[in-house]
Amino acid sequence: MRIAVFQGPLESGDVAQNLERLEHAAAKAAAGGAGLLICPEMFLTGYAIGPQAVAALAEPVDGPAAARAAGIARAAGIALLYGYPERGEDGQVYNAALLLDRDGQRRANHRKTHLFGTLDRNAFAPGEGPPTVAELDGLKIGILICYDVEFPENVRLLALQGVELVAVPTANMAPFAFVCRSLVPARAYENHLFLAYANRCGHEGELEYLGQSCIVAPDGVDLARSGAGEELILADIDPARIEAVRPHNPYLLDRRPELYGGIATPGKPA
Repeated sequence: MRIAVFQGPLESGDVAQNLERLEHAAAKAAAGGAGLLICPEMFLTGYAIGPQAVAALAEPVDGPAAARAAGIARAAGIALLYGYPERGEDGQVYNAALLLDRDGQRRANHRKTHLFGTLDRNAFAPGEGPPTVAELDGLKIGILICYDVEFPENVRLLALQGVELVAVPTANMAPFAFVCRSLVPARAYENHLFLAYANRCGHEGELEYLGQSCIVAPDGVDLARSGAGEELILADIDPARIEAVRPHNPYLLDRRPELYGGIATPGKPA
């Protein structure tokens, strides 16, 4: 499968305008042969817009914005993954990412489980449960959001379930360039999988988004990487590359789970 990652500045608080951006990006990605377009975290509304604005713009997973996105997916003939604020059935607001297939059908909805600082914790409830897994056109995809991917346990859990592509809508900002540049390729390398990291660019409030969206192969090598501005990048995901790296990088084969029992023990670092 060919996938596309859209990186761009968004219109904070303007869902209609951002849906138009989604429509244009979907058409461009489909014209480039992509079967899946991945967009940034909180794509529909903006990220650093404050808890009150987030709550006001939050919608259920099957809300009006999702219906419009489903129409975009059908018209362009491409699957979509994008971030948005979800109003759960429990009344809580979650930092979520919705995966629609090319027919506009919902395949998965992931709620961010690891909240970053007060920006997240003041606006969202944490998602619960393991990382989200879905299948799209025969490709097994895991979904994480931003800070989620910085916890190695999340990506390892996905790798052990046979996930071939980890898709990560994100809104990574200065001064955390190390994550874009080094940590994301390391996650792909140590887990024998492809990883697509869809970041924002530009400024929002006091935040300076870093760009540097990327699609990384299982050997940790960039298949595509953006700069600091608006960009659409594409790359081909070939699961055969996963099998090719395993004999040379046998991390999963050489694991000794019986030694790792303490990793799940609650508590703070010493």
